[in-house]
Amino acid sequence: MRAIVFTAAMLAAAPAALADEVVARSLAATCANCHGPDGRSVTQAVKSLAGMPKREIVDTMQAFKAGKKPATVMHQLAKGYSDVQIELIAAHFAALRK
Repeated sequence: MRAIVFTAAMLAAAPAALADEVVARSLAATCANCHGPDGRSVTQAVKSLAGMPKREIVDTMQAFKAGKKPATVMHQLAKGYSDVQIELIAAHFAALRK
């Protein structure tokens, strides 16, 4: 019985997880102009995001959002994301290989 309940719970959660991944990919795509395709920067001047620890990305984005980290445009861009969106973006890039 426990196996059936567990399986049902996993199947019910699958669409939500897939939807989160689609949203995360869409949000992360907005980073490509500066941070490169799939978060792999093509220049030394801009940090690659692929493979960075999730917590580091979240903390950096929150610092930009709060105006605590100097930037050219990131402080403005970060203000446009909710905390949930920042978490999704961070998880997406953290899951990619460097």
